[in-house]
Amino acid sequence: MTEPKVREDVGAAPAPRAAEAAGAEAAGAEAAGAEAAEICSALIRIDTTNRGEGVARPERPAAEYVAALLDEVGVAGTIVESAPGRASLLARIPGTDPSHPPFLIHGHLDVVPAEASEWSVPPFSGEVRDGCVWGRGAVDMKGTLAMTLATVRRRLREGRRTRGDLVLAFLADEECTGDLGSRFVAREHPEVFEGCTEAISESGGFSVHAGGARIYPIATGERGTTWMRLTAHGTAGHGSKPAPDNPVAEIAHAVSRIASHEWPVRLTPGVRALLDGLAAALGTTIDHDRLDEEARRLGPAGRLFAGTIRNSANPTRLDAGYKINVVPGTATAQVDGRYLPGTGEEFLATIDRLLGPKVTREFVNYEEAPAADPAGATFADLAAALRAEDPAARPVPYVMPGGTDAKSFHGLGIASFGFAPLFLGPDLDYFGMFHGVDERVPLDGLAFGTRVLDRFLDTR
Repeated sequence: MTEPKVREDVGAAPAPRAAEAAGAEAAGAEAAGAEAAEICSALIRIDTTNRGEGVARPERPAAEYVAALLDEVGVAGTIVESAPGRASLLARIPGTDPSHPPFLIHGHLDVVPAEASEWSVPPFSGEVRDGCVWGRGAVDMKGTLAMTLATVRRRLREGRRTRGDLVLAFLADEECTGDLGSRFVAREHPEVFEGCTEAISESGGFSVHAGGARIYPIATGERGTTWMRLTAHGTAGHGSKPAPDNPVAEIAHAVSRIASHEWPVRLTPGVRALLDGLAAALGTTIDHDRLDEEARRLGPAGRLFAGTIRNSANPTRLDAGYKINVVPGTATAQVDGRYLPGTGEEFLATIDRLLGPKVTREFVNYEEAPAADPAGATFADLAAALRAEDPAARPVPYVMPGGTDAKSFHGLGIASFGFAPLFLGPDLDYFGMFHGVDERVPLDGLAFGTRVLDRFLDTR
């Protein structure tokens, strides 16, 4: 039988070999998406709960699982421990051009606690239900690690490497201070990251449905961290007697002043870029003089800037006394402080004024606010990868209200973008999944993410 002639004009069907290649690519992408779901479930089933202050389930079993997955495709990962069981996995995959800059993908293996009685499914089951993988870490951030692993494994099986070296760091202890994870590897193993100037990690690249548009915030910065312990000293004595310098009262007054303080709006360049991007994507104007009201008006889009237009300080712990009829000699409190880039001195001066003369502070954790370039080539490549998979995507720069391991790598001169690409339905509250009950990630969202990551890695 004579093979039909293939037309070469516009709109013609692809030639057989091209069609075969396209079919193979589609099959490879589908397989990677399915593998990401399997890896996500498996990682969730490895309980790596981090309760902070050194109390945690060890990350080593998860690091060993990741090392085995990489070993299957010829990558020799290295597991390093900062303390018994507190393990991170590091790997450097050679690229095709030794002169090209290496690129880092980092993420964390630990998760926050989950109270099983509050969940619809066991939080460490990794159960697949209603088109989602459920469990603690599905969003924050074992799903992202799974997408990364599935994408890297697919590329290596197909013989595709990045131009520069690809560095992977799957880390312990992000859900505390990073002392046993990112800070440790940055301090003790800087050679792994030699030459890296840019990276991607969590909390960005996800779809937000707002005003008829699909917005994809790509994180280009985050607020700085000032976790503080406050201490008031006084005179111990009997609870029935006058206590003019009662430290419990002093700490309570200080905490009340901090909690009720109204921090002024401070628009940083990163937040201004976000507001401009949102206004363009939504076809509206955003009044910079009424940003609290505008955040409420814009709904899901407003949530992208509501937490980053000002500094914040939230009291989170109080400790004092040991018996009801004893006035203690000291009382303490802990405060989670976050400050915008360039406002650190103003933030601390305000805290000191609110504390008053009888309460002192010390840092439990202090980290500067890192930033990446929203106008550079890497942001453009990230945005292009999203648009290639979702032509309706409207990528915008985004400043995270919280913090990530990006702060540790900032100290090595590495700028991190928050980029964990997910296509999400309008009914799934992505922000509510972080540290929330019934955390879950859609299967089709994971598949979308692997395709986007694969496209982006083609640019590296």
